[in-house]
This record gives sequence, structure tokens and C-alpha cells, in this order.
Amino acid sequence: MPRNKAQIKRIGVLTGGGDAPGLNAVIRAVVKVAVREYGLSIIGFIDGFGGLIENRARRMAEKDVVGILPRGGTILGTTNRDNPFHYPVKEDGKIVYKDISGQVMDNIASQGIDALIIIGGDGSLKIALELWKRYNLPVIGVPKTIDNDIAATDRTFGFDTALTTATEAIDKLHTTAESHHRVMVLEVMGRYAGWIALHSGVAGGADVILIPEIPFTIEKVCEKITERKKAGKHFSIVVVAEGAVPVGGQVVVKKVVEGSFEPLRLGGIGSVVAEQIEERTGIETRVTILGHLQRGGSPTPFDRILATRFGAAAVNFLMEGRYGEMVCLRTPDIGSVPLAEATGAMRCVPLGSDLVRAAREMGISFGD
Repeated sequence: MPRNKAQIKRIGVLTGGGDAPGLNAVIRAVVKVAVREYGLSIIGFIDGFGGLIENRARRMAEKDVVGILPRGGTILGTTNRDNPFHYPVKEDGKIVYKDISGQVMDNIASQGIDALIIIGGDGSLKIALELWKRYNLPVIGVPKTIDNDIAATDRTFGFDTALTTATEAIDKLHTTAESHHRVMVLEVMGRYAGWIALHSGVAGGADVILIPEIPFTIEKVCEKITERKKAGKHFSIVVVAEGAVPVGGQVVVKKVVEGSFEPLRLGGIGSVVAEQIEERTGIETRVTILGHLQRGGSPTPFDRILATRFGAAAVNFLMEGRYGEMVCLRTPDIGSVPLAEATGAMRCVPLGSDLVRAAREMGISFGD
């Protein structure tokens, strides 16, 4: 029997920001726990905050989440734009940004929603925090990003799947690199944090790993490759995080998108590094950019389980009155932290971590 003892009768849920494997697992858990345990009704907003702004929504029941556990993406759709506190509006032929959060609150009221679960990354969670602070809206955040860079949680779902994709790519590059005696450069995502590059590089046996937290010099990178060649190893694998920077340099920006949660679209550092390696060493060098392959596909068992735990906890915390918080993993337990703490800083690779140390001791170069 449902055990709803709170004033909450209907909750809304949305997925914001870039997609990540495991989003559907969270949605599934939210719906099933809300219905089975508390007898709640569920409203899913379509296409993230865009649906919240335009009042595009659908009622959800258990039948709507059948079979979605192994599916990548999100059945609700998402967008990394549409910040209601900074929304583009055309006036006199020009784009100006306005606060239309009042419209969002009207839409929430029109749907009869008592509380909201926002599944997203740093940008989405900041919006959740603002809705809580300004309007006292009962809200719970669920951390989502393949980049694993959200503070106050040991892990975000989506990361393990992206890591698996990147590691499999390195495994494949090894064979062709060795066959042709080439240097293979693999560019992976991660924004300004090097978690994907570090973990996949170690797991895949890379020779050089370049991450944002450790500025590199191309001289040191080439030094490692040359050493390997002199030792009779006629190929090398270089893993580069998209946010990696040379000493005294800047990130390589592929595109600037106004109004996006992430206005600077990083990308291209892999090609820059590959060109410099070939020019300086004379060794044929090729680059592979994984891009959105890291966001796609079926989530790994780890991500399915973590996402399920997050979704169930989000509903339970709402019903316990724990508003304005974010679900988090405090290994081995699921807990929660204030949204202000979760969005206050980016979670970067600690330079003194045992994994960085182990990588160095294994002979991996960080280009420093």
C-alpha cells in the first residue's frame, strides 16, 4: 500500500543539459517508487527546461517506463539551453536575455505539481538551486554528467559508460598503431576536468595522458614518444582531454554558443597535439575524436544501478521534506547535500591522488 504521509501529491521530473547513459534509469526509478511507495502522480516535462518554460509535459505511469532501463538517452528529451533566469527574447530585432522564471512557476502551478526533480549537470543544478532559493519550490537535484565533475558526489552516472567507450577505443587503437608504427592521439570529453582521460588512459595502457589539471609542454610529450622509439617500441598512444592546455596556453574552443549552459564548446586540442607530434618527431601521427560516442549507447551495469539508486532516493528525500538538496554518492551510501554545496565548485582530478601517482610510477607521462 502507498505510504504517502506528506503534502506532496504530484511531482514533476525533467532531464536537463547534455544527455548521459543512465537518464532513463533515473526516470524509471522515480516513476516506479513514486507510484508504488507513495501513490503519487508524475508529470514529465519534455525537452528539459524548454518544456518547463513552454509548459510541454506528459503524465507518466509505470507503463511508460517499461523496457527503458537499458536504453541510452532520455525518453523525455533534453536541451543544454533554455535557462529561465537568462532566457533569450527578441525585442526590436535584437536578442535580449530576461528572467522568465515567474512563467515557469505559473506552469508548475497549472500542472498541479507540488515538487520537482531536476536531473542534470552543473547548469541544471544551479537553476534548481535558484528555484528553491527564490520561490521556495520543493526541489531535489540528481547529478548527471559523463564528465564526473560535479562537486559533493563521489561519482555521477554516465561517467562509467563514457569511460568504457573511451577504453574500448584505446584498445582498438593499440592494434592499428602497432601495425603501422604510428602515434595515435585520442581526444575525449570532460570539459575542464580530466576524469575520462585519466581513467581511460590508465585502463587502456596509454603512454601519455594530457588533462586540464596538469598543463603540458609538447616537448615533454615528444620526449616520451622518442624514448619509446629508442627502446624499440614503434608506436605510442596519447589520450587528450578536450580541456587540456599547454603551459601558459588556453583551451582550444571549437564554437561559442550564446545562451547555452556551456557557451564554450571545447574541441580540437587532439588535432593540435597530433600535428605538433608529427612535426617534431617525424613519426606518422593520427587523431581520433570520440565526441558524442561517449554520450551514447546502453549504460553499463554500474551506471544503471547508480542511476536507479539516485532516482529512488530523490523521491524518498522529497517525501521526507529534504528540499533544496542534491542526491549524492558517499561510497558506499546514497545521501544528500545542499544544492549550494553541490554547485559551488567543480570537481577536478586531485593532483596528489593515488591514481595519478600510480600512472606516473607506471611510466605514463602527463607532459609536465
